[in-house]
Amino acid sequence: MNTADDSGRELGGDEAVAAEYVLGTLAADERATAARRIESDAAFAQLVDRWEVTLAPMGAGYAPAEPPASVKQAVDRRLFERAAAPAKPSMWQSLALWRGLTVASFLALAAYAAMPLIAPTPPDEPPTRLVASLAPQQSDVHYFVVYDATTRDIGLSHVTGARAEGHDFELWVIEDGQAPKSLGVIPSGSNVHLAVSEDVRRKIASGAVFAISLEPVGGSTTGAPTGPVVAAGDLRSI
Repeated sequence: MNTADDSGRELGGDEAVAAEYVLGTLAADERATAARRIESDAAFAQLVDRWEVTLAPMGAGYAPAEPPASVKQAVDRRLFERAAAPAKPSMWQSLALWRGLTVASFLALAAYAAMPLIAPTPPDEPPTRLVASLAPQQSDVHYFVVYDATTRDIGLSHVTGARAEGHDFELWVIEDGQAPKSLGVIPSGSNVHLAVSEDVRRKIASGAVFAISLEPVGGSTTGAPTGPVVAAGDLRSI
């Protein structure tokens, strides 16, 4: 697993794990391991906390959302129905609890990803929020992405990779067996948003990949990518 920070240096090891833990793109077993480390490894917990602060602006465009009451009840059962002798909770244990109960911003993405383990989403209810790590493809371009189906909004956090002079980054959604569909030129900035049309929303709901191409200023004029793909990644539900 590799990623990169906003200074352009390649990240690996604990830095990459902490970044993808916050984004919510770790596999279930890797996520469980990382969650345990937060409780026992203060240095790793500080890395997670730093990445939460770094990526927090991505959540600015999303309205607060309250978890169902069943989640609080399940957490209470886990915490208070144990027969073991009480132990003094650590600072990081307290943080983990309240982050799990707060989904008002992107700071809670990592904790919110664990909620289906407590109160599974009904199988006929499609996920309303998806995330992706658009990793470099023979480039140094890397974006973190959050898609909210309810608000039809895509939030992009620019991790690293400068666009070449006279060029723009353009975001595409690629549905299996279909031609890429443009979501528009990605605005300059560390944390930006793009609106999603109904047609694109259907493509995303059916399962799709996001990709970023390097295009002339203003984007492709052909309706299809004309430049190289510099980053791509799968969407995952949280």
